[in-house]
Amino acid sequence: MKEIKTRQELIKAYIKFFQSKKHREIPSSSLIPQNDPTVLFTTAGMHPLVPYLLGTPHPLRTKRLVNVQKCIRTQDIDEVGDKTHHTFFEMLGNWSLGDYFKKEAIEFSFEFLTKTLGIPTKKLAISVFKGDKDAPKDEESSKIWQNLGIPEERIAYLPKKDNWWGPAGTTGPCGPDTEMFYWTSEKPVPKKFNPEDEKWVEIWNDVFMQYNKTPEEKYEPLKQKNVDTGMGVERTITILNGLNDNYETSLFKPIIDQIEKISNKKYKGNERAMRIIADHLKAATFILGDERGIEPSNIGQGYVLRRLIRRAIRYGKLLGINHSFTSKISKFVLPIYPDYQELHKNHNFIKQELAKEEERFSKTLEKGLREFNKLSKDKLISGKEAFLLFQSYGFPIEMTEELADEKGIKVDLEEYNKEFKRHQDLSRTSSGGMFKSGLADDSEQTKKLHTATHLLNEALRKVLGKEIKQKGSTSKEN
Repeated sequence: MKEIKTRQELIKAYIKFFQSKKHREIPSSSLIPQNDPTVLFTTAGMHPLVPYLLGTPHPLRTKRLVNVQKCIRTQDIDEVGDKTHHTFFEMLGNWSLGDYFKKEAIEFSFEFLTKTLGIPTKKLAISVFKGDKDAPKDEESSKIWQNLGIPEERIAYLPKKDNWWGPAGTTGPCGPDTEMFYWTSEKPVPKKFNPEDEKWVEIWNDVFMQYNKTPEEKYEPLKQKNVDTGMGVERTITILNGLNDNYETSLFKPIIDQIEKISNKKYKGNERAMRIIADHLKAATFILGDERGIEPSNIGQGYVLRRLIRRAIRYGKLLGINHSFTSKISKFVLPIYPDYQELHKNHNFIKQELAKEEERFSKTLEKGLREFNKLSKDKLISGKEAFLLFQSYGFPIEMTEELADEKGIKVDLEEYNKEFKRHQDLSRTSSGGMFKSGLADDSEQTKKLHTATHLLNEALRKVLGKEIKQKGSTSKEN
């Protein structure tokens, strides 16, 4: 068997393995979810499959599916900068829609890890759900693993925060899971599995979707029991190449090399800053390049995109990069992913939007940092001051919090939220929400000018074409 080292080899082997187990391949869905207001991005492979997990027959008329899904997760954004966390990542997944359950799912996972990838059983450890008021202890999964040769002392029972997956939004299919860990150290594998030991890295997760979480926070048993699994491409490639840093693999090395070149600094000694830049600009490239492409803005997905780009720019400044660099780096993301045609098709849009956002933020970044340094002398940034940094200098609140954290000071988030809401309320007109783009005040003169702007904009569109767009300061600029 050919040794598996690259992203393409891993994906091909995974799809082929599950096709041999009667799974049908499905394409990767858009990063921007359809018909789900509870989340901003596709966070897992199961996300687009929710209707089928709830019982709707799949169009392919099969109960077994496999794919690689591009994902964005922002809940771990503060962890990005270490060796293993990412905002954008790819998830290999296989699903049973009311077909096989725990036994087959675990056996498939074990076979792929040990036979196809050649990972020794002695380097694997397992976690299972310890049980609570919502669901019982998962002794069934533990017994299946033991029958496959995993010693009992390398199986840990963990609570819901560790061994429960879903729902993808606030409601929907969910259930206990069993996670597979790989021993990354050259030291001998310990007999007993300690989940707190960072040398054990999670690589695969089998979720047993037995429940539906209701808006009332209740867990109701599903009529159709499903299996949903997820294996991170980035972490698995790191392991298969004998590395312990995801950013040293072929999935990040070309990007890191360019950051080194542009900054004239080495990765060693600047790991955190370079990882953040590489991760955030890769994620921004995928969000901008998606078929439902998003632009930077101050709301929703556009806000997350803006936050990623601006955080990358700030870390670029810390590395001494004092010229435009984001669009140059995005160019080196594309060859890593030749199969995502939307990235290549939308490359000009990606470059243009990155350059525009960088130019916009660079104009205010230095002034904003000077203002922050003045304000931070009192050891507390008030909500009004934090809002000033957002409104006048384009600092996302998370950036202000991060800067404050670096200096060991606090930000009054409660006051900031009140100030933000007050600003939103002021921006709304009393005319029954007629101008939802937001007005600076509600005077009759402002309303007339606002209406005139809309009329002028419509006239320009008729004469010059539909590409003419009006962009309000509250949503796109800053």
